Parts: sequence; C-alpha cells; structure tokens
Amino acid sequence: MSLDTLAPARASAPPAFGTTPEPAFAAAGRPDAALLAHITRTLAATAAEHDASGRFPHANFELLRRHGLPGLVVPRELGGAGGRLAEARELVAAVARGEPATALVLVMQLLLTRLLSHPDCRWPAALRERVLRSAVREGALGNHLRVEPELGSPARGGLPGTVARRTPDGWRLSGHKLYTTGIDGLRWLVVWGRTDEAEPRVGQFLVPADAPGLRVQRSWNHLGMRATASDEVLLDEVPIPLDHAVDLRAPAEWITRPDPEQQAWMNVLLGTLYDAVARNARDWLLDFLRQRVPSSLGAPLASLPRAQEAVGEIELLLLASQAQLDDATASADAGRPWSVADSGLLKVAVTRNAIAVTELALRQSGNHGLDRANPLQRYHRDVLCGRVHTPQEDSALVAAGRVALHPATTV
Repeated sequence: MSLDTLAPARASAPPAFGTTPEPAFAAAGRPDAALLAHITRTLAATAAEHDASGRFPHANFELLRRHGLPGLVVPRELGGAGGRLAEARELVAAVARGEPATALVLVMQLLLTRLLSHPDCRWPAALRERVLRSAVREGALGNHLRVEPELGSPARGGLPGTVARRTPDGWRLSGHKLYTTGIDGLRWLVVWGRTDEAEPRVGQFLVPADAPGLRVQRSWNHLGMRATASDEVLLDEVPIPLDHAVDLRAPAEWITRPDPEQQAWMNVLLGTLYDAVARNARDWLLDFLRQRVPSSLGAPLASLPRAQEAVGEIELLLLASQAQLDDATASADAGRPWSVADSGLLKVAVTRNAIAVTELALRQSGNHGLDRANPLQRYHRDVLCGRVHTPQEDSALVAAGRVALHPATTV
C-alpha cells in the first residue's frame, strides 16, 4: 500500500462549524419552496465539475448548513425542525436534482438523525443529544461505517472484523471499513464492531472523525456518485471513551426483525434520490427532442411517433415510481409504514424504473447522450449506483418471495 493513498480523515478542506443557521422552514418542518429551488440551481451549476474531479462538495454542504437543513428531522425540543418523511423526501429530491452525490450523503445524515430521534434508540441519552444538537447548531454530519473487506455487508450476516479492546480509559478500536460515504465531510462515525471479550458483544461505537489513529485510504473511483468520497477508513487503536460504545449486544440479539419505520425511511429516501436523477434525464430528453431538427426530417424529433412512444414509456415509469413513493411516504407519516418486505420491493422497483428511464433517454439521444460533456451519461452512471444499496435486489426479492410463499413469515 502506497503511503500517498493514506490521508487523515479530514485531509481536504474541513467544513466550517459554529455558524448560526438561517431560518429555512415555511411551516411545521417543511423547507421553504423558494429555498429548495435555489438549492437545486446552485448545486446543479457545479455538478459536472464534481463528477469530473471526484472531489467532495464542501460548498454544497455549507449551503445546506447555512439554512439548518442537516437538522431537518431532529425533534423541535432539541432545536431541529421535526420534519417528517414527507419533508425529508422533499429536501432530498431538491438536492438530488442539483447534485446527487450531495443528496446521498444527506440521506445518510437524515437516516442517522432520524434513528437517534426515535424514542426506542438505545444510545446513552447524553451522547444521542450531543450528536443531534451538533446537527442543528453546526450542521455536523454523521454516517454508519459497516462494510468491511472480509465481511461484506453486515445485512448478510457475520461478525465484524473491527475489534474494540477494553482499556482502563475506555476502548481502543482497530479495523478496516469500506465505502464510507461522505468521509471528508463527516463529524461523527458510527462504527460497527465487536469487543475482544471472551464472549464478544457486537454493536456500534461512536468515533469522532478527527480521532487519533483514524486514517482514510483514498480508493473511491467509481463510475457514478463520484463526489461522495466513499473511501476506505483504517482504524488503528483509535481511543474512544467508555460510553462511546453506544449500543453493544450479544450477536444473537442483532438477529431481529428490522424496524418497518426505519426501513420505510431508508427505502423512500434512496428511491427519491434516484427517481430525481431519472427526472433530470427525462427533462434533458424533452428539450433535446423539441430542439433537434434533422435536415432530413425538417421538423423536431418530438414530432416522430417513435419519440412520443419512448417519452410515454418514460412517463409511465416515473408515474409508477411517484405513486409508490407517495403512498409509502404517507403511510409512514401516518404511523402505518409498509412492511419491511414491501419497502424492499419499493426500493427495487424505483431503482429499476430510474435505470430504465435513463436507458430509454440514451437510446433516443444516440451519440449526443454519450458525449462526456453531456449530463445524460452522468445521470445514467449515477442511477446505476442505486442497485448496491441495502437491501440489494436479490435480498429484497427473496424476502418478499418468502412472505408470499409462507404468509406466517413476518418480514
């Protein structure tokens, strides 16, 4: 491993914390519509640059921080907006229409703060409140670190290779994590690991991103979502206080039924992100078909029945995604979230639709859409990343099939 692939976790320009957010909410946790439109335009102006360079979009998050948006779903009693899934979805859609890598980091932030806001959260109250208040006051971002080289995704089972060693002062954490989305902008890392006890406990350790012994291995060079800074993190005897082991349990205690509400939030927000990118592709195609007038035709491509049929197919796919996302959102906010199996199917369906939309747009655009200066090829590369998020397609389909074949199964 070359030393120049290693860097401190905050190697690139760190976010400026401590500024007081400006009011950004029209009513009851709902972001102001004019602000959302401004965010979309501002982020879109540099989206191609971030895709080409792969650099983390610090300025995008400064904009979000300025308006208190990282604390959108934090409860009002802790200074947040108390936003529901509907408001979180509206924000994610606006950000994703501008720059989807920013939106993916934001989704992870919203999911973490929502989890910590839940009354059943098992974290120590003081630490939970500290993280939530930092999201409101400073726009501090957090994410879970779960995937490992040997373990893969924890959703598929297995003990983590990341080990916490007990010391007189607390814990020393060592391990190797992959795909740490947003690492260059994170303040809080929720690390999945196990203890070195005779009977290991498994769970979550809260690690500040600037903790000594924590390094980033610059490995992220993906086809899509290039600006997420989803690099690897190396932990070498990272010291944390005793109470930063925020949720440790016997391994068997983690083999439980996932929470339907949290699953609904995750799948709706991820689906919203990729659906928004697909809508960008649709809008680009509409402009292209209206403006492109081949000399052999003497009329815009939009006049051709085959173009109209392709656009109709795109509208069908987007309408289906919108209907499903709308229903899942309303059900979750009404306290009746879809089942875990159905939420998984939602994520699969919306992701498939988003990919199909961009492929149809590329087919209609020919060489134009494949030009590297054209945003359409970027939209296509970005939506392909929707396939890799948990639940992955095979897991979601197996879970739904198991419920259909064995109705007594509760998933």
